[in-house]
This record gives sequence, structure tokens and C-alpha cells, in this order.
Amino acid sequence: MTGGGDVGGSLTGHPGISHVHITGSEATFRAIVPGLSVSIAAELGGVSPIIIVPGEWSAADLRYQAEHVVTMRLHNSGHNCIAGQVVLLSSDWPQRADFLEELRAAYDRAPERPVWYPNSESKMDAARDAYPDAACCGDGSRTLVETSPGEAEPLETTEYFSPVLGVVALPGTGQEFLDTAVAHANDRLTGTLGANVLIDPATQSALRAGFERAVADLHYGTVAVNAWTAFGFLTPTATWGAYPGGTLDDAPSGIGIVHNAFLLDQVERTVVRGPFRPFPRSATSALRGYGLSVLPKPPWFVTSRTGAAVCEGFTRFRIDGNGAAMAVVLVKAFGA
Repeated sequence: MTGGGDVGGSLTGHPGISHVHITGSEATFRAIVPGLSVSIAAELGGVSPIIIVPGEWSAADLRYQAEHVVTMRLHNSGHNCIAGQVVLLSSDWPQRADFLEELRAAYDRAPERPVWYPNSESKMDAARDAYPDAACCGDGSRTLVETSPGEAEPLETTEYFSPVLGVVALPGTGQEFLDTAVAHANDRLTGTLGANVLIDPATQSALRAGFERAVADLHYGTVAVNAWTAFGFLTPTATWGAYPGGTLDDAPSGIGIVHNAFLLDQVERTVVRGPFRPFPRSATSALRGYGLSVLPKPPWFVTSRTGAAVCEGFTRFRIDGNGAAMAVVLVKAFGA
């Protein structure tokens, strides 16, 4: 059925309903729970971090990962519970300024897209009021905030659900920075739905078990390493939902999970892993013993030139299984 709050209220209180699931805002969740007499599961979003682990990146790495971050924010104009909102960046990284330059450029040049979701404009205005020094990027419909932990509260506690991207500076490099960023994400950012971590293969290899411990310490329902948590959402065998522990009184990102096609019980989280470099640059990683990826720039990147055609092709392949048509789509993918 379709309708507004009155229809939703009638459905959730109807005697024929034995369970309720909501995908939406915490405000809607709070409106439903008081009069509810059945169980409820919910996916409510949150403020998703993007942790940039400092390392030695090439100019191509800086540009590619900046586009990766911008994709996490601008997909569907940021009207997305899966969108990354806060970049946690080392203030001591020698390449910090270079990365920020690429990030600003990528945020500015990404193709134009409308800001259409209800109240999104007012949320962007609120962000600009809170951070008057924020940069207006693109056609003026995107906001980029650079700040420090002491001044980041609205950015870290408000899910703007619009093209508002923040960069928060944290001290340290290596394991020190990673542990600081994980603690900051867990303790300061609202929600536990998804966290993203970008790290080059050499740095990840040097940290070894320390990196895996840091991933385990992230209290998020989906953690994406050199990928975007959206890939976890799009994988039906993976779980999607908040980190376990949400209650009716305290569930900033919801309660329970969805998808989980294997029907696994007591799942804590899903971890998604992708390549740091796309093909053919991934060959340099392979030569150093870090594995070879044959994946080109992903079609969901906002900068992909063939994204629409490739995504349509994958969808049609799921419908008709036409291998010959899919081969053409794969060729197009390498033109991203």
C-alpha cells in the first residue's frame, strides 16, 4: 500500500500484522514504537565514516581514491542511508594536502545531479550555518566541510542525507592513526550501519594483525575495506543492518538485519574487501606480491563514463542470462 503517516499508522497497528520492518529515519522509528504491540526490525541509517589510512600513494592512487570517496557521498545525491559522510584523515600524513586537493577537485567536477529529497536543502543550509567556512562545490549544490574533532559535532551527529561531506583531522600515522580513527568512529559518530576503510596494500601488509584487529574493533554492521559498504548492501548473501545491540530505546541505526540469503544465525557483521587499485594499475600490486585484480574502475563510480550502460547490462544478464550480451557489457566496463 502507499500513503502517508496515517496509512503507516493504520498498518502498524492493524491486528493482521505480526511483525514490522522499517527502512527510514530514526524519527519515524520513534513515532512507530510507542503504540506497537508486535516485534519490529529497522534499518535507520547513520553517519558513516570513511577512514583514510596514511601510506605512500601515487598520484593515480590519490585521484582514484578521491573519486571513490566522492562516489560514496554523491551516489543518489547523498539521499542514501549508505552514503559516506565523514572522512577521517591523518593530520600528520605527508600526502594529506595532495589528497585534499584531489578530493576537492573530484567533488567539484562530478557530474551534476539534482538535490531532490524533501528537506535536503534545509539540511544543507543548516550545515553551512554551522560551518560558515565550508566550501560550496560543483554548481553550488555540494558542501565540503574541513574541521577538527572539537568543532565537528553537528557533522558527526547529524545524518544530512544530502551532498554534505566532512573531513575531520586526527593525529598520528600507521597503527596509531588507525586505532584513533576506529575509536573516534565508534565513540563520536552517530549510528553503526556502515564504515569504509581505504588502505594501500603495502601499509596493510606492514600493519598485519593490527589492521585485522582494527577492523574487528569497528562496531558497524558492514565494514568495507577498499570498497564501499554499498557493495555489501547489494550482495544478497551478505547481511545488512546495524551492529548488534540496538534496543527500542537506543537504536540509532536500527535493530536486526535483512538480506542474509544463507540464513546464518547470530551474525555480527559483514566485511567487504576490494582492490586498492583498479586494473591495469593493480598489476603493480601483483608484482609486489599483493595479488592481482582484473576489475576496472567500478561502474558505480560517479566518474564512470560507461556506468549506466554497464549497470543496465548486468541487470539484463540477471534477467536473461545472455552470455554473449554480457561479454559486450564487460568490454564496456573497461571503458569506465
